[in-house]
Amino acid sequence: MWTKHHKKRKLGRFVIPAMTVAFLSYFGYHCIHGDYGLRATEAFEHQRVAREKELAVLKTKREHLENQVALLSDGSLDKDMLDEKARYQLNVSRADEIVIFNHYSN
Repeated sequence: MWTKHHKKRKLGRFVIPAMTVAFLSYFGYHCIHGDYGLRATEAFEHQRVAREKELAVLKTKREHLENQVALLSDGSLDKDMLDEKARYQLNVSRADEIVIFNHYSN
């Protein structure tokens, strides 16, 4: 009966640890720098905060416009508001009035 004896190679014992290091390095890199990694999550968070601020500004602007529309509606027509809007749109004033323009969007 013949048996073969293999010499133990020194390189063989480094294969599995090297594969493990390569595997962990690959996934570790993508955990930080990937599309859904830590840096991308931080960028998404900054974008979310900026959009929340923009949303708050737009909500206050909308409330202001809704308030103006409510004052101009048929049911509760505010004569001062109507006079102000007409003078602003037509660019008309009386000779004894002083006009101060505010730069806000209507």
